[in-house]
Amino acid sequence: MNATEKSLHWIVDKWLAPTPSMPARVIQVRNNRSEHQRFVRVEALRPTGLLSIIFFRHDDGTWNVFPPSMPRPAIQL
Repeated sequence: MNATEKSLHWIVDKWLAPTPSMPARVIQVRNNRSEHQRFVRVEALRPTGLLSIIFFRHDDGTWNVFPPSMPRPAIQL
């Protein structure tokens, strides 16, 4: 799956399935590339209560519900 197929809009639709009567709202945005903290918190009201999901931006441009792995030390030759 390429990056355009996993846009933020696509993944919000997949996980939250917003509707006009139950829209999803962006609550928090964090964009700190130096600390690898790029995420968006989205909330949607559901019949069972408020649902909040954090979507993490990965270096390949995709959005996921899991954070990107942290860079590990490596020996450069």
